Amino acid sequence: MNRYLCIACEVLARPLYLAAATSRNVVDIQMLRRGLHNTPKNLQSSLQEQIDEAENRGYQALLLGYGLCGNGTAGLQARTIPLVIPRVHDCIGLLLGDPARYRQQYDQTPGTYWYTQDFMERTDGDSKFSAMGSTSDDEMQKQYDSFVLKYGKENADYLMQVMGSWQSHYERAAFIDLGLVDASDYEQETQAAAAQRGWRYEKLSGDLVMFRNLLNGDWDDNFIVIPPHHSVGLAYNECIFTVQPNEPKSD
Repeated sequence: MNRYLCIACEVLARPLYLAAATSRNVVDIQMLRRGLHNTPKNLQSSLQEQIDEAENRGYQALLLGYGLCGNGTAGLQARTIPLVIPRVHDCIGLLLGDPARYRQQYDQTPGTYWYTQDFMERTDGDSKFSAMGSTSDDEMQKQYDSFVLKYGKENADYLMQVMGSWQSHYERAAFIDLGLVDASDYEQETQAAAAQRGWRYEKLSGDLVMFRNLLNGDWDDNFIVIPPHHSVGLAYNECIFTVQPNEPKSD
């Protein structure tokens, strides 16, 4: 039995807490607020800070509940403890249980807005223009909030519709159901958002296999292990990540 620390985005809270509770290892969970990937440099610095703080605390490995996330994990350094990262571009691959399944979904319908219960219940405010994945809507949300303050909600809705070119290439709202709790309220909210925008709605079953494998230490080809004194490099292919030696410190 090993002791791991998993540092993850809070939108993965439910599946990670469940996987930790049923893992054969002792796993501590450290959640970071959602939306850090909107500014990759902030995500990278926050993660590196957590990694550095975990030194000398008795962990055999540090696990990341993140993918590439807009290059926010690129360059992270494993100091003295191995760092394990799923080979996914973002959290959707984790939630679907297989990066290949995510690629298939993307090939079939690239214009998809993704939703899950964890993400929606942790969204501040109205969440009207929020969805999961690597594309950020924070600036659009700020614009919408500004319109509401200036012109009222009805007029703000109209103005955002007029400015709707930002969403013209989307055609589907997909809700990933992990089957952990009753998520019907969030499904209905997703359906309503899809209807308002003229998108089709689809419900997909999630899969916990990558969460379980991550926390159980079953690191197959869907994961990369960055050994001590190495950094996270980029592969620019389906492998996503590579192992890079840390540059020696200058005297």
